[in-house]
Amino acid sequence: MTLLLNRTELTELLEPDACLEALRAGFFASASAVRPLRVRTDLPGPGTATALIPGLLDGVPAYTVKVNAKFPTANPALRGVVCLHDLATGELLALLDSATVTAYRTGLAAALGTHVLARADASTVAVIGAGAQADLVIRGLRRLRPVHDLLVTDREPARAETFAARHGGRPVTRAELSTAEIVVTATWSREPVLRGDDVAPGTHVTSLGADEPGKAELAADLLRTSRVFVDDVALSLEMGALGNAGLDAADAAGTLSEILDGTTGRASDAEVTVYAPVGLPWQDLALAWLAFRTMRSGTRFDFLA
Repeated sequence: MTLLLNRTELTELLEPDACLEALRAGFFASASAVRPLRVRTDLPGPGTATALIPGLLDGVPAYTVKVNAKFPTANPALRGVVCLHDLATGELLALLDSATVTAYRTGLAAALGTHVLARADASTVAVIGAGAQADLVIRGLRRLRPVHDLLVTDREPARAETFAARHGGRPVTRAELSTAEIVVTATWSREPVLRGDDVAPGTHVTSLGADEPGKAELAADLLRTSRVFVDDVALSLEMGALGNAGLDAADAAGTLSEILDGTTGRASDAEVTVYAPVGLPWQDLALAWLAFRTMRSGTRFDFLA
């Protein structure tokens, strides 16, 4: 029997502190010998389709296959499923709403990266793109450090106002973002929303939008003058911030795993740091397994009946 988990159930099951711990542990886990794949294709019309396979973590007796459709003008823009399978038999253990899993794992993993790279005293945070992923970044970041001032901007002012009200922040113009010590960009943009002269010394920037070819939230001059960290160098070169800006592997200062284990990290309070993840399949497994193990009842369906 397969457990079916919708958005409402997942938002009740995925407690942010537990998710942060599961993700942190995943970054410390040894890498699987099976190379994860992120397969993307354009669709006729405005959408794209992406599959992330396989989600694997040492110690978890399951794997995930995630299939997403992305339609930037739709609401929600991301639709699909995360398939959780038994690692030994292939049994389909659960089907989970992928938009919810993706928002939680992307936003909360980004909160971890933001916290460990930003200056210890940084507490003024700006959000560019007031959507679901930015929502989870702020929720996670507030569990890791104080946020004393939250500045919000979005191409739709009403959405910025709603986001700001929900998180105790204030909607601002782009010109007012210069005071931010931490900037989170979470947009669909294919043109830079931040350039080098937009960012003051000592700022940390987390960019979530560059997760497929052609998407570029950060200008090349900003990336070249910053210390840039990613979740996976090869993937960032193929379809993330590094490759989309014409940079190479030598421009990566390290990965979030290396930051968390103390191998690398911020070198001074004056430098600009960037965390620009693409998203890894094991992150889907970490939260899908957490939700599956936490759920005590729910709808079940027999696909083999």
